[in-house]
Amino acid sequence: MSDNLYEVVWPRSERKRALESLAPRLGTLEGKTIAQLWDFIFRGDEIFKILEAKLAERFPSISFINWRDLGCTHGEDERAVLAALPKRFKELDVDAAISGMAC
Repeated sequence: MSDNLYEVVWPRSERKRALESLAPRLGTLEGKTIAQLWDFIFRGDEIFKILEAKLAERFPSISFINWRDLGCTHGEDERAVLAALPKRFKELDVDAAISGMAC
């Protein structure tokens, strides 16, 4: 056994913001407008088509705002695109969003 003692340091800094409550979960997607957000990196164009079809089978009155209409959430314009989303969501009466990103 070693008598060496080691100080342990937490690798993250102190939390600077208080935790905020999450938005309430939607009871259903029926009649809701869903925004699609994508970083244009990996197969989102294919995945969103599949998601749209499957969700429309389950919730016939669902509607979608296509990722093409909202801009790329990654890259040189990402800050502007992300900053504009709250206003765009309000203008488009968006109820929820699906954010697709490559890993």
